[in-house]
Amino acid sequence: MTVQIGNVCVDTNDLGRASDFWKAVTGYSVSSSDETTVYFEDPDKKAVGLSLQLVPEKRQGKNRLHLDFFTDELEKEVERIKGLGATEVAKYDGWVVLNDLDGNEFCVCAS
Repeated sequence: MTVQIGNVCVDTNDLGRASDFWKAVTGYSVSSSDETTVYFEDPDKKAVGLSLQLVPEKRQGKNRLHLDFFTDELEKEVERIKGLGATEVAKYDGWVVLNDLDGNEFCVCAS
């Protein structure tokens, strides 16, 4: 038996605001939603899905899992995503660590 990752879920305290942010970051479209969850899919249906789950608690401590995004235009994409509300945590040779609107860390990496 084999398995594959079909979706990665991110916790949020503000579903509407986080939905707007991640939709703009990824270019994904909403495939379904309700009052506590939004599911996004790659319009080309080639990449893993992303979902947001409304939770009451704030993020505490270090992420146990984070997303890595790859791009041919690292500096340009980092600036674009920061313009959407992300904040820079750290910068390394070849990747930048950012926080989303809920403080969840993710990386933007040079491909």
